[in-house]
Amino acid sequence: MITKQTIRKQRLWIIGLTLAIILTMAIGIGIGYSSISYQRIIPTLLGQGDFRESFILFDIRLPRMIITLLAGMALALSGAILQSLTRNDLADPGIIGINSGAGVAIAVFFLYIPLSPGNFTYVIPVVAFLGAALTAALIYFFSYKRGSGLQPIRLILTGVGFSMALSGAMVILISSAEREKVDFIARWIAGNVWGTDWPFILAILPWLIVLIPFALFQANRLNLLAFSEQVATGVGMRIEKDRVLLLLTAVGLAASAVSVTGGIAFVGLMAPHIAKTLIGKRHQLFIPIALLIGGWLLLFADLVGRNLVDPDGIPAGIMVALIGAPYFLYLLVKKL
Repeated sequence: MITKQTIRKQRLWIIGLTLAIILTMAIGIGIGYSSISYQRIIPTLLGQGDFRESFILFDIRLPRMIITLLAGMALALSGAILQSLTRNDLADPGIIGINSGAGVAIAVFFLYIPLSPGNFTYVIPVVAFLGAALTAALIYFFSYKRGSGLQPIRLILTGVGFSMALSGAMVILISSAEREKVDFIARWIAGNVWGTDWPFILAILPWLIVLIPFALFQANRLNLLAFSEQVATGVGMRIEKDRVLLLLTAVGLAASAVSVTGGIAFVGLMAPHIAKTLIGKRHQLFIPIALLIGGWLLLFADLVGRNLVDPDGIPAGIMVALIGAPYFLYLLVKKL
């Protein structure tokens, strides 16, 4: 039973994280290679800014921030679902190879399939999903043991192996490609947020509008799957069907995110784990908090990274990895 005190605590965290996101966005709008005076942010938002201020705010800053916020939320929820399905806090779409599968599909598509720029924006999340889904299916196949079900540790090891193999395949793919295309893929691998225009937001938004409510609707099933398969079977769950649907949900969320932000890992690892620490392990409680933590984490990493070095900055994926890798090792040592 969820007490009123717990619900109140959840709401306080949601309010606090929402304010943190708004504050981070406000700071991010005013600083950077091209900046806006903080006194001019509100007037510019209300349509009273000059051409330069409006261009920086509406064509550069806001689209990038919204993209990173949405992508961080998607990666956090994807990680939360994967951790529940595998009953392993080390599961993350970047660590177990799902992001790499999406990256290889994007690389093949970008290098060999001619497509107009307008269509490319909306097709790329679908391509990423197909690559990620194929990778997830292979990882699931090699991690499943007849009679005992999915093996969490085997899944992590298999996923890491697939991630390394797919990274090698990416290098082979770009070894003979044109310089311009190699630069794009290299930025993708580093986790450099590249889909920074409004059409990219429209491209991934439908995925999130459908998959986030679906995941929240499945919160009770995730609670049961995270507990044990025996309990889930006992209450009448069709485990394999529900597991496949939820796995595809996690894949869709991760693929839509990395299709516009590049290969970013560790957000899906840290955000759910921190949220569980703050509010408990019931999915109804921690998923909304994990969404906000994931969005804020990627938003903050991108803000810091792009302002450390002018003019291009440090990719958000590298900034997140600087925080996430030690956190991953901490969790690994804690579980062993």
